[in-house]
Amino acid sequence: MEEEQQIIGRGTWIDKLADELLQREKILGRKTDLIRVESGLGASGIPHIGSLGDAVRAYGVKMALENFGFKSELIAYSDDLDGLRKIPEGLPETLKEHIGKPVSFIPDPFGCHDSYGLHMSSILLDGLDKLGIKYKFQRGVDTYRNGLLKDQIHTILTNSKKIGEKIAEMVGQEKYQEALPYFPVCANCGKLYTAISYEYLTDEKKIKYRCADTTIGSKPLKGCGHDGIADITKDLGKLPWKVEFAARWSAFDIRFEAYGKDIMDSVKVNDWVAEEILNFPAPTHVKYEMFLDKGGKKISKSLGNVLTSQAWLRYGTPKTILLLLYKRITGAREVGIDDIPALMDEYNELENIYFGKIKLDNETKVVRSKGLYEYVNLLNPPKTQTPYVNYRLLIQLCRIFRENRIHLVTKKLLEYGTIKESSPEIEELISLAGNYADDYDTPTKVEVNLDDVSKQTLAHLVNILSSDTEPTDLQNTIYQIAKDKGMQPKDLFKLLYQIILASDRGPKIGPLIIDIGRKKIASSISEYL
Repeated sequence: MEEEQQIIGRGTWIDKLADELLQREKILGRKTDLIRVESGLGASGIPHIGSLGDAVRAYGVKMALENFGFKSELIAYSDDLDGLRKIPEGLPETLKEHIGKPVSFIPDPFGCHDSYGLHMSSILLDGLDKLGIKYKFQRGVDTYRNGLLKDQIHTILTNSKKIGEKIAEMVGQEKYQEALPYFPVCANCGKLYTAISYEYLTDEKKIKYRCADTTIGSKPLKGCGHDGIADITKDLGKLPWKVEFAARWSAFDIRFEAYGKDIMDSVKVNDWVAEEILNFPAPTHVKYEMFLDKGGKKISKSLGNVLTSQAWLRYGTPKTILLLLYKRITGAREVGIDDIPALMDEYNELENIYFGKIKLDNETKVVRSKGLYEYVNLLNPPKTQTPYVNYRLLIQLCRIFRENRIHLVTKKLLEYGTIKESSPEIEELISLAGNYADDYDTPTKVEVNLDDVSKQTLAHLVNILSSDTEPTDLQNTIYQIAKDKGMQPKDLFKLLYQIILASDRGPKIGPLIIDIGRKKIASSISEYL
């Protein structure tokens, strides 16, 4: 007999991770009166669902730690002293003159914030606010300006030779064997990456640099030739990623930070710098795969294939984003707006399990499903179930009723017996589904298993639905077709619900098909044959 799997906390990967963190802290013997978790927010391009995911997952660990009885805090660190490396797709070419400058000192091309960096940070923070994520916002520019990393910078620069050799050994990058791992902001041209540091005056805590030509990625970037001296305690400058994370972890006492697969090398080096140079145990980590667009490409700020939380929330609830991010952390996933209908219905299924309307045989799965539901509700689940209607049914109805939509769709749902009364929650669902219906013509195709009998039955139904003659009683006609073809009518109804609504059930099938349009449904069924 198999041993039952041990359930930790609420049974999710979040609880398991928080438990691993606590066990490690116990071994390290560190104080746990406040456990800080961190998320790094890039401010060089338009933030997307993946950028948001970093902070949301860190917040999940914060919630789990609090659930275990520990005080915790999420630091949302905006890397807004980072330099602009290239112009993200879709942004104005006028930004070209600012390549290499810190994003906090570049004017906002949209004209609504003090800087480009603040504009980009605000989009991400707006997304977090809409999801109900609580955080302490820490700007990179303030961190350096206020000298919060000055001790770590000093220690890193006094050990720069050792660090340069280790970076070359660990990841094969040799540039820090020549240059020091610190970029002052050039006092003459304001660029960051062209200011190459070559000598550290330890006693004075000053660094000598020359603003010289360099390359960013594979593109050349011109320096202004200025020779300067920067005081690391007063003048603005920035550590490169290969050592900056370690400095932040040490300065802010960070105990957990997730990271994307794309910065794995940087994290490996930073772990070593934290432990061997700064004498600070590196945080507990979890590595996650990147989100891909529907073409299988990495969602990227610079490629311009971003999917923002603002775009998502036009069609789906905040709960669907949280479900997407909390259901699992491993594996690369293609994600797009067309995932919203399935996630809307999946959240409703979780709610049905939580409130006991759907019974599961596997007790572990029940605990995990309920735990996931609680995390998606930020550990403050509702006391009663929220009114819900199948999202694809709403999309279909919203395609029929373009004018006076909320009233007419609600009236139809009452006719079907799908709802007993109107409510603000149902009206909000109709608005979201209406936006989807207006912006996306093609319904999402779902996978349906068809045997030969099902195919023959559906093919016969397609002929009748495509005919110019309307059946007197479509409900009874469908029932009779199933009987004639040797198929259980309930099985045919279920198949039709799966094709039309991606669900096993729905309102009476005959009236539904007539409302959507016989020929339209015939066309949808034909795609499966």
